[in-house]
Formats: sequence, C-alpha cells, structure tokens
Amino acid sequence: MRKDIKTSVGKRLGRIEGQVRGLSKMVEEDRYCIDIVTQISAVRAALRRVEEEILKDHVAHCVEHAIASGDKADQREKIAELMAVIGRAER
Repeated sequence: MRKDIKTSVGKRLGRIEGQVRGLSKMVEEDRYCIDIVTQISAVRAALRRVEEEILKDHVAHCVEHAIASGDKADQREKIAELMAVIGRAER
C-alpha cells in the first residue's frame, strides 16, 4: 500500500473507531434506537469509503504491476482476487 494511502486509511479508521466507541456509549445511555441506527449507517458508509480507497490502491499498484509484468498466472490471480472481493462486497 502506498504511504499516502496508508496514512489516509489510518486516519479514517481512527475516526471510525471513535464513531464505534460513540455507538457503544449511545447503547449504554439508552439513547433513542433510531439515533443509534443512524450512526450505524454512518459507520458503514465510512467503512465503505475506506474499502474503496484500499481497492483503488490495490488496482493501481498490485493489479497494474501484475499486468506490466507480463506474468499471465499472476495477472489471472490478481483479477480473480479482485473479482472475489467485489463479489463478497455485494452480498
């Protein structure tokens, strides 16, 4: 993973960690259910953005490297991995 992406992802995950701690506190405080669910949706959206950033970096670095290498087996492997993770994300 490129250093700038790693830094960005780390910051985002730190914010998400804080959001999750906030969710836990909301539950402990018996906050209104809809408010909790709204915050859960925000955490899921933030995680999706992190996932997208990591996948973009993977394509730009790992998949691009496999294509440039000319190694057909490596190319097939990287594409298969990418398709599998995209398939899982859609479920």
